[in-house]
Amino acid sequence: MRFRLVDVPGEGTEDVVVATGGAYEGSIFTGTKDGVVHRVSADGRRVDAVANTGGRPLGIELFPDGRLLICDAVRGLLLVDPGDGAVEILVTAVGGVPMRFCNNAAVAGDGTVYFSDSSTVHPIAEWKAEMVEVTRTGRLLQWRPDGEVVTLLDGLAFANGVALAGDGSFIVVAETATRTLMRRWLTGPRAGAGEVLVSDLPGYPDNLSSGGDGLIWVALASPRDPLVERLQRGPMWLRRGVTRIPERLQPSERRTIRVQAYSTEGTLVHDLSVDDQEHLDRFHMVTGVREHDGRVWLSSLHESAIAVLEPF
Repeated sequence: MRFRLVDVPGEGTEDVVVATGGAYEGSIFTGTKDGVVHRVSADGRRVDAVANTGGRPLGIELFPDGRLLICDAVRGLLLVDPGDGAVEILVTAVGGVPMRFCNNAAVAGDGTVYFSDSSTVHPIAEWKAEMVEVTRTGRLLQWRPDGEVVTLLDGLAFANGVALAGDGSFIVVAETATRTLMRRWLTGPRAGAGEVLVSDLPGYPDNLSSGGDGLIWVALASPRDPLVERLQRGPMWLRRGVTRIPERLQPSERRTIRVQAYSTEGTLVHDLSVDDQEHLDRFHMVTGVREHDGRVWLSSLHESAIAVLEPF
């Protein structure tokens, strides 16, 4: 399994998507914390800035009309034209209340969008506080093409990655703070019901994606941390206090490169990791994953690069 890095001129390539048709076939898109959306050529030799959201782009998906759907942690749910850089705002508030932390999404063929709002308490700059405090204010939301926004699941512990089953029968959302994948049925006799799809993940799930192989791919940003989980069970005054001490004294993620893939029944199919220290020194904290055509593309909240495993 070959591990290759592609440098990007911007820090924090939080998510990644591969264009599967149209003028940008094979191109890879990602966004960085300066607001820039980048297009990487299929061979990884050229990187161009195609837009700027004016916020902090996180989840990035392909929209049926050829534009990019962006979950911007600051500005909300956006559509971005990679041709001219135009930005259209779809959602900034739910029920009249501004979103605090729009995070990740999945798009159905009819343009319906399923997306997460990680917390109604903490914005992205306070994501560590959300992890430790476990406010359970995360939500899985649905934007319909007529503009209506519906809450599908709430009370989630740091709602994060979102992935749609290939047949559209259910939607999956990651609960980062509890290392869980939740499923919400969209069709069939259980439509409207929510249930656990995978529990006790070996690390903290970030973005999800539906692979061309029909699997649900999971980016594991960091391995399970017993200290963090002890703090999560402590009194709220303690949990809040921990995130107010100097950052160098707070629990921090361990350097790791790991992704997994699960079947629609919740069975583990792939568990891929890179353990070479040279690679870990250059890339870590995988927050985005995308399987495409025998390759697995990776992105990171912290790094100025995307990575690819080929063949996996």
